[in-house]
Amino acid sequence: GFHLDVPPRRRVWATPNGKANFLPLPGLEVNDPVDDPQMLRLSTIRSHDQFNTTIYSYNDRYRGIHGDRMVLFMNAGDIAARGLADGQAVALETISRDGRPRRVAGLTVVAYPMPSGSVAGYYPELNPLMPLDYHDHITGTPAAKSVPVRIAT
Repeated sequence: GFHLDVPPRRRVWATPNGKANFLPLPGLEVNDPVDDPQMLRLSTIRSHDQFNTTIYSYNDRYRGIHGDRMVLFMNAGDIAARGLADGQAVALETISRDGRPRRVAGLTVVAYPMPSGSVAGYYPELNPLMPLDYHDHITGTPAAKSVPVRIAT
């Protein structure tokens, strides 16, 4: 493959302790409170064969998906707790304060090793679930990594 000769590739960090240092940014733990026991946090993601919103194929070798993008990645425990099954068709609805219904149907549940309480799906397919007012308060960037949603069958 093609490799860039950059210091981190050689595991070299120009820090006082010579190691990579990670610092949590203030505000990353902040999510609007949601009073719904069925609430999950949606992250929209890209597939391997995608650059921004340009989709080159319906395959995602990162996650073992072939021929489909209408999938919902879920924790196996969350699937069981909701009485769902891997491969089941579901819809996803946004939980938002504005009362406007946002729904994407025709998603296939895919069991995937991820944190409980989280789900993920491809964008732009799941963009209709993101409220326009759900964004970073400083930059205005859409908050596409923690959208409160619920499963609808």
